[in-house]
Amino acid sequence: MTSVQDTSGLCSTCNFAPNCVYRQGREGPVQYCEMFAEIIEQHTGTQGGLIATLEEIQARYGYLHPEALKMVAEKSGRSLVDVYGVATFYRAFSLKPRGKHLVSVCLGTACHVRGGPTIARELERQLGISAGQTTPDNEFTLETVNCLGACALGPIVVIDGHYFSKVKTTMVGEILDRARSGLDKIEIITDQRIFPIEVSCARCNHSLMDPRHPIDGHPAIRVTVAFEQKHGWLALSSLYGSYNTASEYEIPPDTDLQFFCPHCHAELIGGASCTECGAPMIPMIVRGGGIVQICSRRGCKGHMLDLSGALVL
Repeated sequence: MTSVQDTSGLCSTCNFAPNCVYRQGREGPVQYCEMFAEIIEQHTGTQGGLIATLEEIQARYGYLHPEALKMVAEKSGRSLVDVYGVATFYRAFSLKPRGKHLVSVCLGTACHVRGGPTIARELERQLGISAGQTTPDNEFTLETVNCLGACALGPIVVIDGHYFSKVKTTMVGEILDRARSGLDKIEIITDQRIFPIEVSCARCNHSLMDPRHPIDGHPAIRVTVAFEQKHGWLALSSLYGSYNTASEYEIPPDTDLQFFCPHCHAELIGGASCTECGAPMIPMIVRGGGIVQICSRRGCKGHMLDLSGALVL
């Protein structure tokens, strides 16, 4: 499919002019509108299709371009109000371009009383920007979040998905330097299991936490699953990095499961596939901002944690 302009000047793919995303491609003649249309078509009519569409667009381009949201509304048959409502409700989505490195400072109650606001001010001072802004060189975007679920380790700073715990103002400069040099190149010794998360349904936003049946000492994530003509509950550990579970029925290894919200009964399915086995990923909303996705295949350890745009594989 090739994007062409008709005699009226409208783009034949997205029908927007003169603000066609294709025309305004910042990286040269990249056919943005064609790619948007393909993404939208892939998820139209599926459960959770709108969230999956927005996730994939942001994953490819770093943010949600206003013209892309207009096209999502037009092509999916949804109102623009609905599309903007979802895009602005979840903090994982951004309507503005972000910097190369996303810096998140927790200002939840525990982090707040331990000096979170002081850490945020020091980051603002050293970066020369305020929370919610991006540095002029597009190197850093700074934001504050309500809670990252690791209250015992506050104050918490997260850069590109890497956690820094018990941060002091004297550590801020070093943390930023490590981000500039490439966090993936630095060995960061950390136990991912110490980071509990609280999640809710991506469809109805109802909490999926079950404090009555803890796993690993924390409230479990409780969902409903279906497989081989069976339908029952599944409880997952809420410690990111733990694979401990409990279930109503014994589930054979390598079984593909369908996940459902126990409250609204909608199927929990997004547009991403597991990088380990190719099975569909199951998205859930993280309290405080972000999306966690787990593989739907029994026994696979593929999972992703997206804290406002920073993916952890």
